[in-house]
Amino acid sequence: MPSNASLRRQRFLGGALGVIVLGFALTYHFFPRLLHVEPGQAPPRSMSVGGMLPGGNLPPQRVAAINELNAGPPLTLAPTAVIVARNRTDANLPEQKAADTPAVKALLDRATKALHAGQLVGDPNSAAALFMQALKEQPDSRHAVQGLFDVRARLVAEIDQDIAVGDVDASEDLLGALRTLPNAEQEVAQLETNLKTLATVRPMLAKAAGLLQQGRADQPPGDSALELYRQVQKLDPQNAVAEQGIFQVQRAVLDRALAAVAQNDFAGAEQQLAQAQAIQPGSQQMHDVQQRIEGMRKQRAGSVLAQASLALDAGNLELATKLTAQARTVDPDLPELAAVDERLTNARLYASYKPGQVFTDRYVDLPGKTPAMVVIPTGSFMMGAAADDKDRTDVELPQHQVTLVKGFAMARSEVTVGEFREFVRASGYVPDSVKLGGASVYDERSGALRDDPKADWQDDYAGQKAGDDLPVVNVSWSDAAAYAAWLGQRTGRRYRLPSEAEFEYALRGGTTTRYWWGNGTPERKVENLTGSGDRSRSGRSWSNSFRGYRDGYWGPAPVMSFAANPFGLYDIDGNVSEWVADCWHDNYIRAPGDGSAWINPGCSAHVLRGGSWGSSPDQVISAFRQGVDSNTRSGRVGFRVVREL
Repeated sequence: MPSNASLRRQRFLGGALGVIVLGFALTYHFFPRLLHVEPGQAPPRSMSVGGMLPGGNLPPQRVAAINELNAGPPLTLAPTAVIVARNRTDANLPEQKAADTPAVKALLDRATKALHAGQLVGDPNSAAALFMQALKEQPDSRHAVQGLFDVRARLVAEIDQDIAVGDVDASEDLLGALRTLPNAEQEVAQLETNLKTLATVRPMLAKAAGLLQQGRADQPPGDSALELYRQVQKLDPQNAVAEQGIFQVQRAVLDRALAAVAQNDFAGAEQQLAQAQAIQPGSQQMHDVQQRIEGMRKQRAGSVLAQASLALDAGNLELATKLTAQARTVDPDLPELAAVDERLTNARLYASYKPGQVFTDRYVDLPGKTPAMVVIPTGSFMMGAAADDKDRTDVELPQHQVTLVKGFAMARSEVTVGEFREFVRASGYVPDSVKLGGASVYDERSGALRDDPKADWQDDYAGQKAGDDLPVVNVSWSDAAAYAAWLGQRTGRRYRLPSEAEFEYALRGGTTTRYWWGNGTPERKVENLTGSGDRSRSGRSWSNSFRGYRDGYWGPAPVMSFAANPFGLYDIDGNVSEWVADCWHDNYIRAPGDGSAWINPGCSAHVLRGGSWGSSPDQVISAFRQGVDSNTRSGRVGFRVVREL
């Protein structure tokens, strides 16, 4: 095993060597001139007639050809060695009977060195002359035949490159040299044909390059670089200059697309992209620009949409709508558009609330807040009963469509005794049960309602002191309307009684069945209804009720004791019937179709909607309605409010 000292020396030498290699690599990368290397500089062409041409001493014809080429698009050609390897075929090598003599071997060595040095033809020391001399001395020398074939192949490759770049003079010089070689007739004939084609397309390519510089890449029709390049390709399908020129034309069109994006003209950019795609489908530069524009599109659309969101936050609906439209024009597939569209809809219809959202308004001039309100979605429904409904009455006809286009919020439950008491104390309002005296309350002995001159809004359905969480009863239509108006004064918002259409629409909650929970007896506790299982304090039961249903209450229950309907409303078809804003009409002929209240000034009767704790099943149907005197005060009647949005 090596000693510790040997290991330390090995590690030191290895580390030092690594540092030296790393330093050399960094020097080569960052300071290539120190090593006589120009980054990206291709080695000079080494194969020419008579040997290498010294740099900076090119013939005038060659300089002119190069300048003409540089006026057009850049070309990327394969090295001649690659072309030779690609075009290499069987050299038809002869069967050699004897080994090469020392003299022939010497000639072959000199010829091979000349070949590698690029001295192909043109003088006695060129590769072609030396291989031919070796072949003269030994006609069956396979190496000599192979060497001449390699010389010929390299000349052909170099001529192909000169033709590809449009250098006629260099091509003709090399072609003259190729004619001096044996067995080159077929290549010479093909290259002469290619040169004739080049003579035809060369002025076309020069003109196309000039049009490119003038900015006439693909326009105007009939006189553009693109059309000239297409014509060249028809004459010479393999022409590299034309192929590169078409890519350059596409680049110019793609630049126009990027310029359009810089001006926020994404529609114009799309048009330019379509034109670029037609020029050279599926190119890498096409793909790159498309990706770049797509990123810029998303960034721009996202920025505009963020401004729209800020405008919404500030309550500027008009500006938010305009900015959202701009964002959609830029990028209709932006994922965030859906959320902003929803906010815009909510802002237009629901004052930026969302359907189903629960909120309260605080009073602006004293402590307190409104009952909890739930936002009702806009929509259409068929109001009333169908003509073929066996349980319908004439007052529920004709069934007609009502469309509510304005959003509104409705109290989640009936107004409670506690909420109404707050109103009476703060406003000094005298309810009709006090001013006019009494109300109709339930009589346990007779099982019917009776007038009680002492009953008022603070009492329950039976004339007893009511808890604050019970729905207020024994109130007239005027009492209900006064409470709604007071809420509006306290909040600065528009509070009112619901219209009859709004109430039925909200009661149905989007359903079309007889009741919002279905067509028959509920399978669970949904409302405070007349159930066959309910009993009064003295054991009374209902003669007309929902069979098999029991909610446990005889009389009103505390609000929100049962389930909410699909719109989030409690006690909407049970507990107590409710006042609405409409005057009573015997049918729906000429009824409004927009959900507004149907009011005749000075009417003395208004509409009650929704079932109560004492309503028979046919009085709980969603379409059921009844008209009563506006001064009616009953232990079965209360109300809830609506807030306009």
